[in-house]
Amino acid sequence: MARLKVLISGILAGVCIGLSGVVLLSVESKVLGAALFTVGLFTICTFGLNLYTGKICYVFFQDRDYALNLPIIWLGNLIGTGLIALCARMTRIAPISERAMSMCQTKLDDSLLSLFFLGVLCNLLIYIAVEGYNKNPHELGKYLSLFLGVTIFITSGTEHCVADMFYFWMAGAWSGRTVICLLVITLGNSAGGILFGLLHDFVKKKGTS
Repeated sequence: MARLKVLISGILAGVCIGLSGVVLLSVESKVLGAALFTVGLFTICTFGLNLYTGKICYVFFQDRDYALNLPIIWLGNLIGTGLIALCARMTRIAPISERAMSMCQTKLDDSLLSLFFLGVLCNLLIYIAVEGYNKNPHELGKYLSLFLGVTIFITSGTEHCVADMFYFWMAGAWSGRTVICLLVITLGNSAGGILFGLLHDFVKKKGTS
């Protein structure tokens, strides 16, 4: 039952990111789309849902069970983004799949090394956003952390594995190459989030010693 709850929470988080992706693909302005994309992470943090890119940052500060839940969360995120893409493709907004295809082609044509480091950079920003939301004592600061972290990772063109899940679903662009790219981006997100989390923890402890 516990694992099922983890999976369902992951699915709901994927749904939130998928909805954000729909908005991003539906507006012409990249800046406006990036700003509105924030609704996904805002909802996830407010409702306490399981998003892989946020959870992976804290894997070394939690127990073994936490680590074992991460693949389940990733799978849940994949399912959730797929459900939103399936719904969107059956409506009059289905033409946004053309924009998704253009985005996906850029990713698929990129080198794996580039995708990895773009994944690293993305999760540095996600860690800043999530940690800022969790630890900032001021309400405005909490929401600014989410807003700035998300808008910057979108506008700068970095790679977020869960957002990319949605784009691949929306574009119908699944292939062996797609899976490899997604896994490499996931590794980059994992490395970036874990690295920043560990270094941040080290600096905090050093400052109090």
